[in-house]
Amino acid sequence: MITCVVEYQIDPAKTAAFERFARAWMQLVERHGGTHHGYFLPGEGASDEALALFSFDSLAAYEQYRTLFGSDPDFVAADRIRDESGCVIRYRRTFMRPLLPGR
Repeated sequence: MITCVVEYQIDPAKTAAFERFARAWMQLVERHGGTHHGYFLPGEGASDEALALFSFDSLAAYEQYRTLFGSDPDFVAADRIRDESGCVIRYRRTFMRPLLPGR
């Protein structure tokens, strides 16, 4: 299993747009074979940081999902939310291997 951790710097004035963007991507990950563990939005403290975590069975499965970026209409529409609203200032993607209890 590989887990993608995406760290976002967001525009705090555009949190509603970021939530629309996040909901769209959660559905896409689930629809295309991944497990989305959720987006984590600002609560207290820094108000411009958010996280997303989602997993695929393998890096190959993630790469298959990535082939849809820029071509699948639903992926393009989800990115359009981000691009047109300006809700994401920058992001960084890291891949991790989870160590889970009892496994």
